[in-house]
Amino acid sequence: MRQFLHQMWNTKGMARWILIVGVAITLVFVVFAVLAPWVAPYDFNQTKLDGVKLPKLAHPSGSYWMGTNDQFYDIYSRVVWGSRTALEVILLSVVFSGVVGLPLGLVSGFVGGWTDRILVFLMDAMYSFPSLLLAIVFSFLLRGPLGGGIVAASLSLTAIYIPQYYRVVRNTTVSAREATYVEAARALGAKPFTIMRKYLFGNVVQSVPVIGTLNAADALGTLAALGFLGLGIQPNEASEWGYDLSRALDDAQAGTWWPALFPGLAIILLITALTLVGEGLNETINPALRRRRLRPVVFPPRAAQPEETTR
Repeated sequence: MRQFLHQMWNTKGMARWILIVGVAITLVFVVFAVLAPWVAPYDFNQTKLDGVKLPKLAHPSGSYWMGTNDQFYDIYSRVVWGSRTALEVILLSVVFSGVVGLPLGLVSGFVGGWTDRILVFLMDAMYSFPSLLLAIVFSFLLRGPLGGGIVAASLSLTAIYIPQYYRVVRNTTVSAREATYVEAARALGAKPFTIMRKYLFGNVVQSVPVIGTLNAADALGTLAALGFLGLGIQPNEASEWGYDLSRALDDAQAGTWWPALFPGLAIILLITALTLVGEGLNETINPALRRRRLRPVVFPPRAAQPEETTR
């Protein structure tokens, strides 16, 4: 972490500001997600206050900052709680994808042979499917045993991104397994597992954070699409922005704009922030793209020559 902060500090140009802006916007949503019970005035599925129903399709006002929708929900509370849902699903899907795809790519690239051919075939077959279609298929398969909660949505997205981690790590491993330090480790009698763990893992994992942040932005868009189609998280399980958008379509056509505006803005802002973080990380971590800050060179004062002293 200290090395990354040092690289960020010594980076100049647009990449640094892209990363800073992306991190700042993302932190706002992280604060909403962590402090949702205290920031949101209502629960995500609360429609009554002291036994009295909230007004239906109330305009944005001091009582309801973003108005209410046709289901008597406070939109501001739904947006805040939706931040927690989005970040939980993004984090789980990215972690699950990395945990599965990274070791598979490392073993496939290092071992080679039939193991590599079979895994490449399976991952290419999964990668050939459109991502949304693959997420819909897994959402149908997982809805029975796991229900329509956050874990099921996360696993549905995990199936999309495993091939991406696998291909990046596998290609990096294939080019690194013939390096001199790997040959030296083999000559010293190191076992394959030791070589992968101690010598290859640290080199092939460097591009994973960039892929993770870019996948996080894509995961949010796919989650919103599943919710919009009614195949994502169920409304009684958690607040989800895509579902709120689908419910607001009829209201938008009738001229009621606020139920669709604020969930849509939340999706756009968080996707933009995560994309900026990914692009900024790519240009900050990659030595070929990073523009280093030049430090001023200060020469020491020239010592007086003996001839000049006598004069």
